[in-house]
Amino acid sequence: MSLTDVIRDASATLREAGVDTPEHDAKLLLAEAAGVDLRDVDKALLMGEPLAFDEARFDGMVARRAKREPLQYIVGHAPFRYLDLEVGPGVFIPRPETEMVVQEGIDWIVRNRIATPRVVDLCAGSGAIGLSVATEVRGAEVWAVELSPDAYAWTERNRERVARRDPLAGYDYHLERGDATSPLTLPQLDGTIDIVITNPPYVPQTQVPEQPEVRDHDPDMALYGGSADGVLIPERIVLRAGRLLRSGGALVMEHDVTQGDRLVAFAHANGFAEARTGNDWTGRPRFLFAVKG
Repeated sequence: MSLTDVIRDASATLREAGVDTPEHDAKLLLAEAAGVDLRDVDKALLMGEPLAFDEARFDGMVARRAKREPLQYIVGHAPFRYLDLEVGPGVFIPRPETEMVVQEGIDWIVRNRIATPRVVDLCAGSGAIGLSVATEVRGAEVWAVELSPDAYAWTERNRERVARRDPLAGYDYHLERGDATSPLTLPQLDGTIDIVITNPPYVPQTQVPEQPEVRDHDPDMALYGGSADGVLIPERIVLRAGRLLRSGGALVMEHDVTQGDRLVAFAHANGFAEARTGNDWTGRPRFLFAVKG
């Protein structure tokens, strides 16, 4: 079979299984089986060139994807900003919308000319937020908190991965196992933090995701916000952030599109002098930005 035939047949299998992006996924799985980049697969297809790959591994990965296992779990890693993070069962897969949350936080640090910012990442998951800040903002000291033992293991793995390439960032990143909403977590930092950047669980319990990749594989602990409307945990995060932050410090928190007005009002009522909703790339309200009074 030609490479085009291989991709065509795999794409047909994935399309029949209901995968949203069958061609892309088939090519990405082939790149993984061949040990090359996606662009190398695209080039081979364009030029009509052969490409050596592990056929048994490729077939196995396609079968797993057809069962709607997340693509990132199958290949074992996921891109996030300038990082390539290890992911797998037990950890939330980082999403592109969270990259905007990180950018909002970094932009605030730069605007305020904070040379050595003190940053907290509550609900660290894979470590995407905190490790991005530690690697992109030279001099930043980052504390990250994760409750799930499974997710904590992935965070630690990614910290070690980053530290091998960037020892300074690894040194400035501190990981703690604990409840991000508890006043007993990082109490020594209360009143000293410049910015909290967080993507807590916020999905309303009444809105179970339809996609099998999310519903059946992302950990419930990382998805659901603890109440029918999903704001119980986000509101507790606002309260914890309020204690951690110094006066004038900022909170950037991702949330559901239905929660913006409520969380802005909650922040105003609990010690934040400024609070607004930020939109994602599609114009939907997706994160809270608030400054402590």
